[in-house]
Amino acid sequence: MINIRNGTLFVKENDFLTFSQIFYILFGYGCIDVLRVILRMAREFKNFIDGRWRDAVGGKRFENRNPANWDELIGTFPDSRAEDIDLAVKSAAAAYESWRLTPAPRRGEIIRRAGDLLVQYKEEIAREMTREMGKVLLETRGDVQEGIDTAYYAATEGRRLFGFTAPSELPNKFNMSIRLPIGVAGVITPWNFPMAIPTWKIFPALVCGNTVVFKPAEDTPATAVRLVEILLEAGLPDKVIQLVNGNGPSAGMPLVEHPGVKLISFTGSTQVGKLISATASKDLKRVSLELGGKNAQIVMPDADLDLALEGVLWGAFGTAGQRCTATSRLILHEAIHDKFLAMLIKRVEKIRLGNGLEPTAEVGPVINQKQLDKVLSYIGVGKDEGAKLETGGERYTDGACRNGFFIRPTIFSQVDPEMRIAKEEIFGPVLAVIKVGSLDAAIRVLNNTKYGLSSSLYTRDVNAAFKAIRDLEAGITYINGPTIGAEAHMPFGGVKETGNGHREGGWPVYEFFTEIKTVFVDYSGKLQRAQIDNQ
Repeated sequence: MINIRNGTLFVKENDFLTFSQIFYILFGYGCIDVLRVILRMAREFKNFIDGRWRDAVGGKRFENRNPANWDELIGTFPDSRAEDIDLAVKSAAAAYESWRLTPAPRRGEIIRRAGDLLVQYKEEIAREMTREMGKVLLETRGDVQEGIDTAYYAATEGRRLFGFTAPSELPNKFNMSIRLPIGVAGVITPWNFPMAIPTWKIFPALVCGNTVVFKPAEDTPATAVRLVEILLEAGLPDKVIQLVNGNGPSAGMPLVEHPGVKLISFTGSTQVGKLISATASKDLKRVSLELGGKNAQIVMPDADLDLALEGVLWGAFGTAGQRCTATSRLILHEAIHDKFLAMLIKRVEKIRLGNGLEPTAEVGPVINQKQLDKVLSYIGVGKDEGAKLETGGERYTDGACRNGFFIRPTIFSQVDPEMRIAKEEIFGPVLAVIKVGSLDAAIRVLNNTKYGLSSSLYTRDVNAAFKAIRDLEAGITYINGPTIGAEAHMPFGGVKETGNGHREGGWPVYEFFTEIKTVFVDYSGKLQRAQIDNQ
């Protein structure tokens, strides 16, 4: 059955237009409007719960639109509630018993096939991701590639869920530890990396033998649907993964609160992370939190200034500054401050904004109206605090950008380290430039926030580099590289209010998704009472 509302044609999943439906459009709506209607085709997406695609129990839906052109409707999605979460968790719990007994190398093979499919569909996924969340095609291709890298790394970890053996203090006794899955994992992900971050969490969780209930960000649900489709195509048993769309309060928190969920992995704001931690702790659930950042790049007088310039441009304005690792502060030694700032302003004013699918676009929009308002508000704060606005600082509405949420890349100079724009996470294309007189002063300024995710130092001095590695309060430090650029096989995460100590990526994430069991095998044939008999 065809469904046209407000000039938009909605097509349910797996539906296609028959000749009679096309005829109906042509003559029922008039040939003049046909092209407009066809071009605005929008899918009515569904949740994936208990092995089938289905609507939310309450029947409500929400819209997903292109932030580069808000008139473009991508689709509508189930607006789920606690009852949908309950169905998903119960189904995942039932599937856990057989999935945990599937050999880990076999689980890894399924994830490897998912990686192969991501390779096959990479361009298609990247283009749809750009439509959904706005970043340029070069970056969405990288987002998918990170999922591919994570898949292949996770596949090998299916053969490397190592335990330990250790000698016993008693004769004829064997000691070892093994790693076992935990149960149903609740995975809650953000919109800025809608393929990469879900794969960071879901692939290791599955390889370790857990089942997953996946609640993606409401701004990027279409990419989440595509990921689940790929996992199913790769051979994942259909109840091992559950997808529940919806917003945080009505779907995310019921997932955190559900007694059948044994562990939670969340990436998002520090404010929400604290709420999740407090809620989950009531049931002593294991929780991994990857939260905010206020990252800084330090440039010393001996640095390669051209290289440092490329780093801050990419770090501050890639993804329109919407990365937890984005370079939000630039700390410049006074000896090169004026020269470097002039170089930076000249380059920033040449950055081309536009729809991420356009080959000439270098920076896309921010994600939605709320984020646009937040970033513009912080720009106002910077002005009020007395920082000097060097460039940008306003919404960009020229040409095809008039219906999108574009902000001109913004630079403030003469920023005091105690200003709000120097300490609070903005999550947009806004850079605060701070002048210092020494490396020690730069390190003090960099550490002067409640966050501690990523950090960067540009220098040719090996002694300065190692001093920074030791003293910077951050989970990640780059030497002669920008603050962004995670790799799938290395730990990712921060200190202070950036997280709660767990790491994603690399080997530590497999420790989060498993429990350690210690095993003692006594083959002495008699009672041995450990320390009592070992005095």
